[in-house]
Amino acid sequence: MAVSGASEQTEPVAHGQKFWPLVLGSLGVVFGDIGTSPLYAFREAVKSAQASGIPNHEAVVGVLSLILWTLTLIVTVKYVSILLRIDNKGEGGTFALMALGQSLSPKAAPIMLGLGIAGAAFFYGDAVITPAISVLSAVEGLELVSPAFEKFVLPLSLIIIVILFMMQARGTARVANIFGPVTVLWFVAIAVGGLLHLIVKPSVLAALNPLPGIIFATTNGSAGLTVMGLVFLAVTGAEALYADLGHFGRKPIEFAWLWLVAPSLALNYLGQGALLLADPGAIENPFFRLYPTWAIIPMVALAAAATVIASQAVVSGAFSLTRQAIQLGLIPRLHIVHTSGEIAGQIYLPRVNWLLLVAVILVVIGFKGSDRLAAAYGVSVTATMVLTSIMAWYIIWKKWRWTVARTTALIGPLIAIEIAFFFANITKIVEGGWLPLTIAGFLAFAMFTWIKGNDVLRRSAGRTDADLDWLVRKLDARPPHRVPGTAVFFTTNISVAPTSLLHNLKHNRILHERNIVMAIKTEDVPHVPAQQRVEISRPNEMFITVTARYGFMETPSVPKILEQCRRKGLNLDIGATSFFISRRSLRATSKSELPWFQQRLFLALARKAQDATEYLHIPTDRVVEIGAQQSI
Repeated sequence: MAVSGASEQTEPVAHGQKFWPLVLGSLGVVFGDIGTSPLYAFREAVKSAQASGIPNHEAVVGVLSLILWTLTLIVTVKYVSILLRIDNKGEGGTFALMALGQSLSPKAAPIMLGLGIAGAAFFYGDAVITPAISVLSAVEGLELVSPAFEKFVLPLSLIIIVILFMMQARGTARVANIFGPVTVLWFVAIAVGGLLHLIVKPSVLAALNPLPGIIFATTNGSAGLTVMGLVFLAVTGAEALYADLGHFGRKPIEFAWLWLVAPSLALNYLGQGALLLADPGAIENPFFRLYPTWAIIPMVALAAAATVIASQAVVSGAFSLTRQAIQLGLIPRLHIVHTSGEIAGQIYLPRVNWLLLVAVILVVIGFKGSDRLAAAYGVSVTATMVLTSIMAWYIIWKKWRWTVARTTALIGPLIAIEIAFFFANITKIVEGGWLPLTIAGFLAFAMFTWIKGNDVLRRSAGRTDADLDWLVRKLDARPPHRVPGTAVFFTTNISVAPTSLLHNLKHNRILHERNIVMAIKTEDVPHVPAQQRVEISRPNEMFITVTARYGFMETPSVPKILEQCRRKGLNLDIGATSFFISRRSLRATSKSELPWFQQRLFLALARKAQDATEYLHIPTDRVVEIGAQQSI
């Protein structure tokens, strides 16, 4: 399905030259999560239907119809046909969509910010639940080999999860090369398993008709609504198709989905349905029952590998999303480790990694089984998708210049379907839906608190800011003592005298021979071209201003900024330069614009922020920190 009016996506040249490697890579990264959904999605939906007294045939065919058409409408139509064509300079994802929407209209910027923060907050809930439910559902296959293995499911799942998170510090560049081939093997295996049973019971093909699904959902009352919530588990991971757009490009992702992933998923679900029509007792684990006894252990091993790959993709996505949030000023600075010298996207955030590990372990121990986690999973996924669709509606209207009616005709039905699924999942709040809502609620509140707190600080500092031109006139009238060397003063606005500069003049009463006022800005694009990174100006004889621009998917680096400056004629030797940084000492006050609980949270977040020296990769022996107290 082609959507007219879409702007041409920027496809790197490499995407044309390395199409097949990109297809293989996308299979290992993009489709890991949605590819492991057959382990639990069909089982949980049919079990719920049967528990409500719905006859086996009606439950199987109705659930199958809902799953197949949900995959078609949500994944093929929304993500593959529409969203992959809405890119922000070739990048996709929640924050890319948010930044694009903000750039189209300043009036809508606050709304887009709220939608982006909410979508990101729900993604973190997904990042906690995905490793837990995926690994548990894979290891539970051992119970079919022998009931004696049941007691090993939980500890073995925890061991796999701990190993997964421990390997993050070493980077995934080495093992990523095997992700694609393993995932290809996985999709071939699930397709073959489904096909063997489909041939025996072809009557299950009645589920290809959307009517059984529509009738099932509309005639079974609350039971139908509950089942719909579980059906949505079949499309968990679909957001990755859009989030990883910049890594692989639209065409490789489209090809992988249409020619391998979608057919394999359809065959497997149809095979599970055929199995249950022939043997309703196989409901306890229809996925692994597709295979003969001798193949169960190899399939458990392959499933474990596939779930680790799926979990890895979500964890890597959490790292990437966190870096974007830092750059956009939504959360405090955190330590970022680049685990690959060649691939900029290969990053590791220690604090995020260990927080996720603790959260995942607590979830596994608390819920104990994939069936109990199923209720929690759908809420975060459906919420993220609804928010993405709303932002997409606005961007299609503004960027593609479609009429409201035409835009609504395209996106409106998809939003309506996703909202229906969201409310279906909300009915499971008591059974586990509270978990992603709690995670998302706390994270969204923390982000809004960080934004509001920094806004209060900026306005407070703005009352005492001195214009740089005014300062030059004052210094011309009463020249300070000049000392040899170069000094760099950091600021957020190059037209305003940096606080560190004013304090240096006030206390030390000196000025270096050469003084650089440097501002590092984050643009509303994912990446800034190297040739546009640095802008140098000389507004007067006393100061040189340097503005370094970064995209929200990039990490600033002062040594690299200085290298760009040298290429543009401003020679700065980092070993002979002093870097002046303001260190704020924050304290609470009863007159604050923030309520007391937000004050406490903001101060706690500020204390956890990484030091600017480390974050910007400035040599510590060249840094001069000047402290100042500020009330919040």
